Amino acid sequence: MNTLLYSVFLIVAVFLTFIVIIQPSKGEGLGSIGGAGQMFFAKNKALEAQLEKVTAWTAVAFMLLAVLIGHLLK
Repeated sequence: MNTLLYSVFLIVAVFLTFIVIIQPSKGEGLGSIGGAGQMFFAKNKALEAQLEKVTAWTAVAFMLLAVLIGHLLK
């Protein structure tokens, strides 16, 4: 049981890391000063919205699994 729970936790953690890494940044930072900013050009907003939802649900699953594992270790 613990091995299965740890395996699922590891898979969720890796997936959450991957999803966060592939998301585009919200701001351009200092890149917009030199004309390299892409902030004002339209991008695929539907894909960004979907990635945000997947990130939120994966983060919730990660937190619930962390609490469950912490509770079972007591």
